[in-house]
Amino acid sequence: MIRKLAVFTLLAFVLTSCGNDFEKSPLDNLIRDLSDVPAYSIILHDMNVEGTVFEDYYHQYEIIEIKKGEAPEKRLTDWVQVPEALFSKHIDDMGMELVSKSEDGKLTKTAAPPGYNNFVGNEQYGQWVERNGTSFWEFYGQYMFLNSMFNLATYPVRRSYYDTYRTDYWGRKPYYGSTGSGGRIFGTGGSYTRQVYSGSSWNRQSSSFKDKVRNSVSRSGTRYNGSSSTRSRGGGFGK
Repeated sequence: MIRKLAVFTLLAFVLTSCGNDFEKSPLDNLIRDLSDVPAYSIILHDMNVEGTVFEDYYHQYEIIEIKKGEAPEKRLTDWVQVPEALFSKHIDDMGMELVSKSEDGKLTKTAAPPGYNNFVGNEQYGQWVERNGTSFWEFYGQYMFLNSMFNLATYPVRRSYYDTYRTDYWGRKPYYGSTGSGGRIFGTGGSYTRQVYSGSSWNRQSSSFKDKVRNSVSRSGTRYNGSSSTRSRGGGFGK
Protein backbone atom coordinates (compact mmCIF):
# COMPACT_ATOMS: atom_id res chain seq x y z
CA MET A 1 0.00 0.00 0.00
CA ILE A 2 2.79 2.39 0.94
CA ARG A 3 4.62 1.51 -2.25
CA LYS A 4 1.54 2.28 -4.39
CA LEU A 5 1.02 5.56 -2.57
CA ALA A 6 4.62 6.56 -3.26
CA VAL A 7 4.20 5.80 -6.96
CA PHE A 8 0.98 7.84 -7.18
CA THR A 9 2.63 10.73 -5.30
CA LEU A 10 5.59 10.72 -7.67
CA LEU A 11 3.30 10.59 -10.72
CA ALA A 12 1.23 13.50 -9.41
CA PHE A 13 4.41 15.52 -8.83
CA VAL A 14 5.66 14.86 -12.36
CA LEU A 15 2.31 15.77 -13.93
CA THR A 16 2.06 18.92 -11.85
CA SER A 17 5.59 19.98 -12.75
CA CYS A 18 4.96 19.41 -16.44
CA GLY A 19 1.70 21.29 -16.23
CA ASN A 20 3.45 24.31 -14.77
CA ASP A 21 5.89 24.41 -17.69
CA PHE A 22 3.31 23.77 -20.41
CA GLU A 23 2.17 26.73 -22.46
CA LYS A 24 0.33 26.94 -25.72
CA SER A 25 2.15 28.05 -28.87
CA PRO A 26 1.52 31.57 -30.23
CA LEU A 27 -0.74 30.15 -32.95
CA ASP A 28 -2.70 28.10 -30.40
CA ASN A 29 -3.15 31.21 -28.28
CA LEU A 30 -4.37 33.24 -31.27
CA ILE A 31 -6.85 30.52 -32.21
CA ARG A 32 -8.15 30.54 -28.64
CA ASP A 33 -8.40 34.35 -28.53
CA LEU A 34 -10.22 34.41 -31.88
CA SER A 35 -12.73 31.70 -30.96
CA ASP A 36 -15.66 34.16 -31.09
CA VAL A 37 -14.67 35.59 -34.50
CA PRO A 38 -16.78 33.96 -37.26
CA ALA A 39 -14.01 33.90 -39.88
CA TYR A 40 -10.38 34.96 -39.92
CA SER A 41 -6.92 34.49 -41.42
CA ILE A 42 -3.55 34.43 -39.63
CA ILE A 43 -0.62 35.34 -41.88
CA LEU A 44 3.09 35.12 -41.05
CA HIS A 45 4.01 38.79 -41.49
CA ASP A 46 7.66 38.66 -40.44
CA MET A 47 10.27 36.52 -38.67
CA ASN A 48 13.69 37.03 -37.12
CA VAL A 49 16.41 35.50 -34.97
CA GLU A 50 18.39 37.08 -32.14
CA GLY A 51 21.44 35.90 -30.23
CA THR A 52 24.64 34.12 -31.16
CA VAL A 53 25.34 31.01 -29.07
CA PHE A 54 21.79 30.62 -27.74
CA GLU A 55 19.43 31.91 -30.41
CA ASP A 56 15.88 33.15 -29.87
CA TYR A 57 13.33 32.82 -32.67
CA TYR A 58 10.53 35.31 -33.30
CA HIS A 59 7.36 35.61 -35.39
CA GLN A 60 5.03 38.50 -36.09
CA TYR A 61 1.54 37.82 -37.45
CA GLU A 62 -1.14 39.66 -39.43
CA ILE A 63 -4.71 38.89 -38.42
CA ILE A 64 -7.64 39.55 -40.75
CA GLU A 65 -11.04 39.27 -39.04
CA ILE A 66 -14.36 38.98 -40.86
CA LYS A 67 -17.52 39.58 -38.85
CA LYS A 68 -21.07 39.57 -40.16
CA GLY A 69 -22.39 43.01 -40.99
CA GLU A 70 -18.99 44.65 -40.42
CA ALA A 71 -16.11 45.63 -42.68
CA PRO A 72 -13.12 43.23 -42.49
CA GLU A 73 -10.43 44.34 -40.04
CA LYS A 74 -6.68 43.82 -40.22
CA ARG A 75 -4.19 44.13 -37.38
CA LEU A 76 -0.56 43.31 -36.66
CA THR A 77 0.54 41.44 -33.52
CA ASP A 78 3.59 42.20 -31.40
CA TRP A 79 6.66 40.06 -31.94
CA VAL A 80 6.37 36.76 -30.08
CA GLN A 81 9.11 34.29 -29.28
CA VAL A 82 8.47 30.88 -30.82
CA PRO A 83 10.14 27.49 -30.40
CA GLU A 84 12.87 26.59 -32.85
CA ALA A 85 10.74 23.73 -34.17
CA LEU A 86 7.85 26.06 -35.05
CA PHE A 87 10.26 28.52 -36.67
CA SER A 88 11.79 25.66 -38.65
CA LYS A 89 8.39 24.37 -39.75
CA HIS A 90 7.39 27.75 -41.22
CA ILE A 91 10.78 29.06 -42.38
CA ASP A 92 9.52 28.84 -45.98
CA ASP A 93 6.09 30.34 -45.23
CA MET A 94 6.63 34.05 -44.65
CA GLY A 95 3.77 36.06 -46.17
CA MET A 96 1.55 32.98 -46.22
CA GLU A 97 -1.64 32.12 -44.38
CA LEU A 98 -0.79 29.71 -41.54
CA VAL A 99 -4.28 29.37 -40.06
CA SER A 100 -7.70 30.14 -41.53
CA LYS A 101 -11.21 29.78 -40.16
CA SER A 102 -14.33 29.71 -42.32
CA GLU A 103 -17.75 30.88 -41.16
CA ASP A 104 -18.86 27.27 -40.67
CA GLY A 105 -16.17 26.97 -37.99
CA LYS A 106 -13.71 24.88 -39.99
CA LEU A 107 -10.04 25.50 -39.19
CA THR A 108 -7.36 24.98 -41.82
CA LYS A 109 -3.73 24.86 -40.66
CA THR A 110 -1.90 24.07 -43.89
CA ALA A 111 0.17 27.01 -45.15
CA ALA A 112 -1.28 28.59 -48.30
CA PRO A 113 -1.18 31.87 -50.25
CA PRO A 114 -3.16 34.57 -48.40
CA GLY A 115 -6.91 34.01 -48.70
CA TYR A 116 -6.67 30.76 -50.64
CA ASN A 117 -7.90 28.46 -47.87
CA ASN A 118 -11.39 29.82 -47.20
CA PHE A 119 -11.99 33.11 -49.00
CA VAL A 120 -10.77 32.93 -52.59
CA GLY A 121 -13.05 30.63 -54.56
CA ASN A 122 -15.81 30.94 -51.94
CA GLU A 123 -18.94 32.31 -53.68
CA GLN A 124 -20.05 33.86 -50.41
CA TYR A 125 -17.24 36.42 -50.84
CA GLY A 126 -16.79 36.83 -54.58
CA GLN A 127 -16.78 35.30 -58.04
CA TRP A 128 -14.58 34.39 -61.01
CA VAL A 129 -14.52 36.95 -63.84
CA GLU A 130 -13.06 36.78 -67.35
CA ARG A 131 -10.45 39.32 -68.43
CA ASN A 132 -8.74 39.03 -71.80
CA GLY A 133 -9.46 35.34 -71.95
CA THR A 134 -8.17 34.59 -68.43
CA SER A 135 -10.29 33.92 -65.35
CA PHE A 136 -9.47 35.92 -62.19
CA TRP A 137 -10.99 36.03 -58.70
CA GLU A 138 -12.89 39.19 -57.73
CA PHE A 139 -14.36 39.92 -54.27
CA TYR A 140 -17.86 41.40 -53.99
CA GLY A 141 -18.13 45.08 -53.11
CA GLN A 142 -18.74 44.51 -49.39
CA TYR A 143 -15.61 42.34 -49.22
CA MET A 144 -13.47 44.37 -51.63
CA PHE A 145 -11.22 45.36 -48.74
CA LEU A 146 -10.02 41.75 -48.67
CA ASN A 147 -8.35 42.33 -52.01
CA SER A 148 -5.97 44.87 -50.48
CA MET A 149 -5.74 43.10 -47.11
CA PHE A 150 -4.54 39.93 -48.82
CA ASN A 151 -2.47 42.07 -51.25
CA LEU A 152 -4.10 40.35 -54.20
CA ALA A 153 -3.97 43.47 -56.36
CA THR A 154 -0.22 42.80 -56.60
CA TYR A 155 -0.75 39.23 -57.78
CA PRO A 156 -4.39 38.69 -58.89
CA VAL A 157 -5.57 35.12 -58.37
CA ARG A 158 -5.70 33.22 -61.64
CA ARG A 159 -8.25 30.41 -61.85
CA SER A 160 -5.58 28.04 -63.17
CA TYR A 161 -3.33 28.65 -60.13
CA TYR A 162 -6.22 28.25 -57.72
CA ASP A 163 -7.43 25.04 -59.37
CA THR A 164 -3.92 23.58 -59.07
CA TYR A 165 -3.88 24.51 -55.37
CA ARG A 166 -7.31 22.97 -54.67
CA THR A 167 -6.61 19.80 -56.64
CA ASP A 168 -3.05 19.00 -55.56
CA TYR A 169 -2.31 20.90 -52.34
CA TRP A 170 -5.34 22.00 -50.31
CA GLY A 171 -5.24 20.61 -46.78
CA ARG A 172 -2.23 18.42 -47.58
CA LYS A 173 0.88 20.53 -48.22
CA PRO A 174 1.89 24.18 -48.74
CA TYR A 175 1.40 25.72 -52.18
CA TYR A 176 4.01 28.25 -53.30
CA GLY A 177 2.74 28.97 -56.80
CA SER A 178 4.77 28.60 -59.97
CA THR A 179 8.25 27.13 -59.65
CA GLY A 180 9.17 27.55 -63.30
CA SER A 181 11.82 29.86 -64.72
CA GLY A 182 10.42 32.74 -62.69
CA GLY A 183 10.77 30.83 -59.42
CA ARG A 184 8.17 30.51 -56.69
CA ILE A 185 5.57 33.23 -56.16
CA PHE A 186 4.54 32.80 -52.52
CA GLY A 187 6.37 32.03 -49.30
CA THR A 188 9.79 33.12 -48.07
CA GLY A 189 11.84 34.41 -50.99
CA GLY A 190 8.90 34.31 -53.41
CA SER A 191 8.28 37.21 -55.79
CA TYR A 192 5.00 38.14 -54.03
CA THR A 193 6.66 38.16 -50.59
CA ARG A 194 9.72 40.10 -51.73
CA GLN A 195 7.48 42.85 -53.09
CA VAL A 196 4.77 43.00 -50.43
CA TYR A 197 7.13 42.55 -47.45
CA SER A 198 10.18 44.35 -48.84
CA GLY A 199 10.63 46.32 -45.60
CA SER A 200 10.39 43.32 -43.26
CA SER A 201 13.11 42.45 -40.77
CA TRP A 202 13.70 39.10 -42.49
CA ASN A 203 14.00 40.53 -46.00
CA ARG A 204 16.45 43.17 -44.76
CA GLN A 205 18.82 40.47 -43.52
CA SER A 206 21.80 39.41 -45.61
CA SER A 207 21.67 36.21 -47.62
CA SER A 208 24.50 34.77 -45.51
CA PHE A 209 22.53 35.39 -42.29
CA LYS A 210 19.39 33.74 -43.68
CA ASP A 211 21.41 30.78 -44.97
CA LYS A 212 23.03 30.40 -41.53
CA VAL A 213 19.65 30.37 -39.80
CA ARG A 214 18.19 27.90 -42.31
CA ASN A 215 21.14 25.53 -41.91
CA SER A 216 20.97 25.82 -38.13
CA VAL A 217 17.31 24.89 -37.80
CA SER A 218 17.69 22.14 -40.39
CA ARG A 219 20.53 20.53 -38.43
CA SER A 220 18.53 20.62 -35.21
CA GLY A 221 16.09 18.08 -36.62
CA THR A 222 13.36 19.31 -34.28
CA ARG A 223 9.68 18.93 -35.02
CA TYR A 224 6.91 21.25 -33.95
CA ASN A 225 4.43 19.37 -31.75
CA GLY A 226 1.91 22.14 -31.25
CA SER A 227 2.96 23.46 -27.86
CA SER A 228 5.83 25.24 -26.16
CA SER A 229 6.64 28.23 -24.03
CA THR A 230 6.43 31.65 -25.67
CA ARG A 231 7.35 35.25 -24.91
CA SER A 232 5.91 38.37 -26.48
CA ARG A 233 7.95 41.37 -27.45
CA GLY A 234 6.66 44.74 -28.55
CA GLY A 235 7.86 46.60 -31.60
CA GLY A 236 10.03 45.58 -34.53
CA PHE A 237 13.69 44.72 -34.38
CA GLY A 238 16.50 43.34 -36.49
CA LYS A 239 20.20 42.66 -36.55
